[in-house]
Amino acid sequence: MRGFLKTILAAAIGAAFATGPALADPMAEIKKKGVLVVGVKTDYPPWGTRDASGNIVGMEADMAADVAKRLGVKLELVSVVSSNRMQFLQQGKIDLMIATMSDTPERRKVVGIIDPVYYASGVAILANKRAAIKNAGDLKGKPVCALQGAFYNNDLQSKYTGRDLVAFKGVPEAEQALLDGRCVGFVYDDVVLVWKKAQEAKWGDFEIVQLNEWQPVPWGLAVRIEDLNGPWGKFMSDTVGDWLKSGALLDLEKKWVGGNTAWLSEATAKAKK
Repeated sequence: MRGFLKTILAAAIGAAFATGPALADPMAEIKKKGVLVVGVKTDYPPWGTRDASGNIVGMEADMAADVAKRLGVKLELVSVVSSNRMQFLQQGKIDLMIATMSDTPERRKVVGIIDPVYYASGVAILANKRAAIKNAGDLKGKPVCALQGAFYNNDLQSKYTGRDLVAFKGVPEAEQALLDGRCVGFVYDDVVLVWKKAQEAKWGDFEIVQLNEWQPVPWGLAVRIEDLNGPWGKFMSDTVGDWLKSGALLDLEKKWVGGNTAWLSEATAKAKK
């Protein structure tokens, strides 16, 4: 009997530890402490960057501010990068992540990506007009700049550029190579190239060509995976849905990017139906 009771007690303790985190309500905790901590990028303007005073600003910072306003709490922004944003969320260093993260099946196994998604980026090339680039097929035999680690690099190299693909660690290096004439174009996220073309006069002799060989990749904001189906995940899902239906994301995109992308315009129209 004593052994049986020990077994029952051990099982009860194990169940308590197993279900403890799932019973927690992050939204209640956020309201209790009066602060929402959101991880955003500071290396991806205009979605996330620092202004002259060092403050974090951008489209996603504004989105975070709206979430805090809805909750009636203060906002604390934490700078994250691609390599640590999911870990910060898992470790509880942030309550919410809005950080230009592409929505993939692999990432959905790690963090709770909210549906509906709020944005998407396609693939385009900022090309010298003299190169007469109209599609990916025109890149064959021509030096092309890209960034190391981009998801489309393998396809780009194997199907189109071959050894002529030159991948750089950072955007500044790739841009300088393009300006120096070391490549005919820079392949990158279309939304960033649209913004750069509108903001920077140095790209006057260049044009943006959409590479439709790659479908737009949606971006998702995220909560901890154990919170996805709870009150916090539901609240964020409703919030994103409201941003789309109200046109708030279109307004923010126009404010920060300078125009509206086809994907967000279509997503907004669909949400309003």
